[in-house]
Amino acid sequence: MITTKIANVIKEIGKKLNMELENINVIESNRKDLCDYQFDGTFQLAKTLHKSPLEIGQMLVEEIKKHPEYSHLFQNVEVIPPGFLNFTLSSEIINEILNEMIQNDKFGITLPKKQKIFMDYGGPNIAKPLHVGHLRSAIVGEAIKRMLKYLGHDVIADVHLGDYGLQIGEVIYGLKEKNISLEDITLQDLETIYPWMNERIKNDEIVKEQCAKITKDLQEGQEEYHAYFEKIKKISGDDILRIYKYLDVSFDLWLGESDAYPYIEPLTKELENKNLLTESEGAKVVFIAKESDKKEMPPLVYQKKNKAYLYGTTDLATIYDRIHKYHPDTFIYLTDYRQKLHFESVFRVCEKLGYTKDASFEHIGFGTVNGKDGKPFKTREGKSPKLDSLFEEVKETFKKANEKNQDMSEKDLDILVNAIIKFADLQNSPEKDYIFDITKFSNLTGKTGPYILYTYLRIESILKKESNSLKELNQEIYDSIDRELRLKIIELEKTLNYAVKMRSPAILANFLYELCVNMNAFYEKNHINNLREIEKKENWLLLFQLANKIVKEMLLLLGIYLPERM
Repeated sequence: MITTKIANVIKEIGKKLNMELENINVIESNRKDLCDYQFDGTFQLAKTLHKSPLEIGQMLVEEIKKHPEYSHLFQNVEVIPPGFLNFTLSSEIINEILNEMIQNDKFGITLPKKQKIFMDYGGPNIAKPLHVGHLRSAIVGEAIKRMLKYLGHDVIADVHLGDYGLQIGEVIYGLKEKNISLEDITLQDLETIYPWMNERIKNDEIVKEQCAKITKDLQEGQEEYHAYFEKIKKISGDDILRIYKYLDVSFDLWLGESDAYPYIEPLTKELENKNLLTESEGAKVVFIAKESDKKEMPPLVYQKKNKAYLYGTTDLATIYDRIHKYHPDTFIYLTDYRQKLHFESVFRVCEKLGYTKDASFEHIGFGTVNGKDGKPFKTREGKSPKLDSLFEEVKETFKKANEKNQDMSEKDLDILVNAIIKFADLQNSPEKDYIFDITKFSNLTGKTGPYILYTYLRIESILKKESNSLKELNQEIYDSIDRELRLKIIELEKTLNYAVKMRSPAILANFLYELCVNMNAFYEKNHINNLREIEKKENWLLLFQLANKIVKEMLLLLGIYLPERM
């Protein structure tokens, strides 16, 4: 990583000058006309050395220039008032890094210490169809999982279906009231009965109580209800699997809340042994407030007065199982940001149980997918569109955007639908809401999935027409556009590491867009096919091969594939 190389130079020079330099932060310059990278640590040093930042910067620059072992790294090093160090990389070091990327697997990225990471994302409730609100957890979670695996981590992913909540009681109640036998239940029945019952219990407290009783009886093992539950889970689960397969979202485990119930008893004993369960108004709770809290932190309700268990209980029981079975170093939960308090409560109980001594717990909250009005994305009927209908609408919009799209194969169209939907989402930070504009995101221009795919195919067509046996770039950079492309490519390692650290695929998605902008600018200025200077042509072809390989592999980390043509 080039920033690490520069930081090491600063640290070594600091030692020679008896300056204690720790946590050196070298950043990419936002003024490319001035330099490539900057260091502002002189301001911190000024406090301890009792010298001005400018004076300290001058000392560092002069010392760097004295040592020939560093001279090959930089075309220029200078200090500018009031004390910033500006570094402009040499062509030699830029091409040295690029050649390492060309010759090594995964572009020579230094892999971090391997961790076992348990990811919980997806999380749809069974018995109702997936709609647009289910997209973000699946898409963002899958991208984070792929990035982690790419860097060598051992990742276990669980869909964690919501399969034991009140909605099951509602659907069972509705099926029985409509006299639909166990053998005759269809997906269509589930899709109509759930919304009907959901509206009904809002106005009928008696029916709501009966649905809650069915749910509780089911959780306690009532045979008839359990048979209904298994049938509902099979029908709904198969449909969820179909949708996730279309999105190329996969899980190692297809477990749900119901699978946590065998672990509630041993978890309860552990909580009791550590005197963490307290009876409060007939319910069992765990007090989790801390003296340092600036806001009220209510206790986690472990078991209700009527002996029913809640989400917090099953989440804790699931963690109990995962810790004892898999021993992960890190837990990552990806859910709607509105569940932030819930997971803070669950993690605090984990802390009291001692689970946080050996594992870290993270919650990534995501925002909503909104329409052009800034409100959660809805159909004309005011409902969240089912994912099947969204896929079809995106496909038709893309086909209408250009006559050539009408002749695309269904396979390529499905790839484009995925690219449009996923890149629209992933270019945004997970925690932020975003506006989903189908027409805008289907465009071949702008920050869209089709733009990235078109850039790859455009460059690939050049590479297929030209032969090139070159395996290594020479030490020359031919023009400013050429240099900008090379500098963007060498940012890959820093970008991917930062994206993983921040659990944000948006960082990688935006890098890909910027890289494609650089590639297109290069293509427009430098017409490789007509070039007669063989050495320059072969170097540029090799550079394009590297750039396109990066686009392809990074797209895969975002869950986006490449069509045969567009």
